[in-house]
Amino acid sequence: MPKPPGLRDNSLADLRREIDRIDEAMHALLIERSEIIDRLIAVKKTQESGSAFRPAREAEMMRRLVERHRGSLPLDTAESIWRVIISTFTYIQAPFSVHADLSAGDAFIRDSARFHFGFTVPFVPHLGAASVVEAVTESKGDLGLVPAFAIAGAGAWWTALEFAAAPKIIARLPFVERADHPAGLPVFVISRAAADAMVIETEVWSVRVSGWKAAGIESLAGIADAIAVPDRAFDGAALLVSAGHEEIAAVENALRSTGASIRSSALVGSHARRYTVK
Repeated sequence: MPKPPGLRDNSLADLRREIDRIDEAMHALLIERSEIIDRLIAVKKTQESGSAFRPAREAEMMRRLVERHRGSLPLDTAESIWRVIISTFTYIQAPFSVHADLSAGDAFIRDSARFHFGFTVPFVPHLGAASVVEAVTESKGDLGLVPAFAIAGAGAWWTALEFAAAPKIIARLPFVERADHPAGLPVFVISRAAADAMVIETEVWSVRVSGWKAAGIESLAGIADAIAVPDRAFDGAALLVSAGHEEIAAVENALRSTGASIRSSALVGSHARRYTVK
């Protein structure tokens, strides 16, 4: 009896031929994407200068990926594939290295680097966030990965980002947050990105205060995320504060409510609002 129109044969041989067809199509699309990148490089030489990183565009691409994802393929796999595609083609446009602070654990930071940037991009280990910042500052377009939480003895490494010519925090990873993320270590990404390429949903500020009390961090609950290290010269602290766009005034008011005085504040970066998957 002939098969109804449109009914596919489910024999192993036919299913494997379908897989081979899809594999060839995906490879062809990657090659086609690389050809567009070649044209993009030629256009950028005449129309654009600066880093190839586009944090705002990347955040939007990842949001679309999560929203359209379905089926049995784990989201971890889909996200990692897209991350590697994005970083590899960025590397083709403008070669760069990833400098990483191993203070939070070698395995954790390497997992984050490889999940988000793959193996094509060179990985350069460092012992300390300050060393990472220095390496990125001296480079033309490298990335730095530093833990997005306090590390004993690390000091206020972010104060080196206060200067106009310094690199800035351009992202926080993982962007797509979920339970049991395979590269779940919270890290900041430091680099030089064009102002029009940045996403400013969350601003990152370097804030220095005097009259610091432990209650200072508690006062920021629900307003901002913060890292604080002692600043003994002024009986105070140096803070790295991540808050919603234009919420720094609320942060400063909360700190003053604990008796602290704001000595200085400087914008040292921004990143996309974290996308949480239930």
